[in-house]
Amino acid sequence: MMRIGLLLCDDVAPELQPLHHNYPDMFRDILIRNDPDTELVTYRVMDGEYPSDIDDCDAYLISGSKYSVYDELDWIRTFEDFVRQLYTEKKTTVGVCFGHQMIAKALGGTVKKSERGWGVGVVTVDKQALLPDWIAVTEEADGNAYSLIVSHQDQVVKIPEEAQLLYGNDFCPIAMFEVGQTFLAVQGHPEFSPAYSEALMDKRKDSIPATVIEAGKQSLSLPIDSDVVTKWLLAFLKQSSQKVRGGS
Repeated sequence: MMRIGLLLCDDVAPELQPLHHNYPDMFRDILIRNDPDTELVTYRVMDGEYPSDIDDCDAYLISGSKYSVYDELDWIRTFEDFVRQLYTEKKTTVGVCFGHQMIAKALGGTVKKSERGWGVGVVTVDKQALLPDWIAVTEEADGNAYSLIVSHQDQVVKIPEEAQLLYGNDFCPIAMFEVGQTFLAVQGHPEFSPAYSEALMDKRKDSIPATVIEAGKQSLSLPIDSDVVTKWLLAFLKQSSQKVRGGS
C-alpha cells in the first residue's frame, strides 16, 4: 500500500460539487482505479493544514488551483517553502497544473500568464526527450504523445536548472518535466472528466473568449489518456520513493 498525501490547493466550486464532487474525490477515483493499493490522505494546505511529519506519507501530490503561484498570498508563499523542503528532503512529489507551476517556481523556474491565452479542453503534447523508464511503452500508448484535459492561463516558461523537459507542444512548450529523481510536474489534469471540464468552461465564460470555449468543448469528444498518464504518475511515485528508501 502506497500512502500518497494530496496537498490540496483549491476546492471545486460549491455549485459544481453535487454533480462532480471535490478534487480529492477526483484524484482518489482515478488513482485507485489504476492501483487499488493506493491510499490518499488530504492536507488542505490553502487552509494551513500540513502533515505533522514529512514522512507521514510515502509521496505527495499537489493539486491544481484557481490561484496563480505568483499571487502574493501568505498560504502560497508558505506552501512554496514547503515544496522546497520536500525537494531538499527528497520526498517524491508530483504536481498537477498549479502544482506543476509551483514546482517550477519553488525550484528556480519561471511562471507567467501566457500571451497565448487560455488553454481548455483536450490537448495533445509530444515527446521532447528520451523517455524515462517509468513511462511504460505499449501498443496502446507508445509514449510519443499523450492527450489530457487542460484548464489554465498560466504557463511554466522556464524550468529549473536541474530539470529535464519531457513533453510539450507549440501552445504549451513545457507540459511535463522531471526534476532529479523525486519531482515530476504535469500541466494537464488526468483527474478531470469531460463533463467537469465543460462545466468549468461554462463557469468561466466571462473570462475565457467564446471561440476558445467552443473549440475546447468540441475537443472533449477526442480520446483522452487519463488512465495512461495516471499509470505513469503512479509508476514514477513508486520507483522514486523506492530509490529514495534504498538510498540510491
